[in-house]
Amino acid sequence: MRIAKAMARAGLCSRREAERWIADGRVSVNGKILPTPAVEVGPGDKILVDGKPLPSAEPVRLWRYHKTKGLVTTHQDPQGRPTVFEKLPPEMPRVISIGRLDFNTEGLLLLTNDGELARHLELPTTGWLRRYRVRARGRVTQAELDKLKDGIEIEGVRYGAIEATADTAQGANIWLTVGIREGKNREVRKVMAALGLDVSRLIRISFGPFELGELAPGAVDQVRRKHLAEQLGPDTAGKFGLVETPQQRRERHARGKGRPGSGEDEA
Repeated sequence: MRIAKAMARAGLCSRREAERWIADGRVSVNGKILPTPAVEVGPGDKILVDGKPLPSAEPVRLWRYHKTKGLVTTHQDPQGRPTVFEKLPPEMPRVISIGRLDFNTEGLLLLTNDGELARHLELPTTGWLRRYRVRARGRVTQAELDKLKDGIEIEGVRYGAIEATADTAQGANIWLTVGIREGKNREVRKVMAALGLDVSRLIRISFGPFELGELAPGAVDQVRRKHLAEQLGPDTAGKFGLVETPQQRRERHARGKGRPGSGEDEA
């Protein structure tokens, strides 16, 4: 495992921050200050950061967070606006977001302590649908919305298949449910604008199998490890240490330390 990844998995910092710390001479492996992050480390290596041993890697965890309007999804904002991470409970470990919601978008934001999991779930190839409730000024027919299933090109940018349903009309406004899989920058707002709709409220209600549900604004809730493993599938769950691999199970049985499936779910 690369040293920057090991530091990130230990919950100290992000990979980019780890690389900066290494450049600043703050990290040593087996008594030698690292000149570069291009170093592989293993369980037998002695890693020190600022002279202190690297903590043990945190188990992979996932949280649902109900983001409110008026927060940016970044750890630091050059404009000094409040961030999602400043509003999290103080007992939360260091986490990163899986994708982003813009300043004025509300709803479900997934958080994790593992950068690899974040990258995996952000990929369009993962195939998870992100669903939004949209309030917009204007009118559109269901026939026009159905055309979005073939994708749409806006100002030279191609957006993939979009699922959209007109729900209710209230005065000059209309409510819609929109599902996307790519999550490009401001995708829903731009697509709605191309249809002549001015979005006034945007709420993400689900990300793949994980739903906002009754989670209160500003609240955070950890996803059960068992549930996360089930949604990822056995191969991916094994990669992230959420379930035993066949080899691990054989080794445990050889040591006589239990039966398959024993142990408690952490969350």
